[in-house]
Amino acid sequence: MDSPKRTWTKAIFWQLLGLISMLVVGYLFTGSLKVGGLMALVNAGIGLTVYVVYERVWARIGWGRGNV
Repeated sequence: MDSPKRTWTKAIFWQLLGLISMLVVGYLFTGSLKVGGLMALVNAGIGLTVYVVYERVWARIGWGRGNV
């Protein structure tokens, strides 16, 4: 099982990748770095929170794990 620190580290790096890609998509759709950046920040904040909760819930579920 991952530690909470590892979960947060993974989540932050994943969200950085998502932030960059969402910034590009937001800019391409709106033509504005400001609006695209705001979209990316909101998306990253929501995504980070949901990802951490999701990972912590699954860390408590033993289904599908082998006895290694």
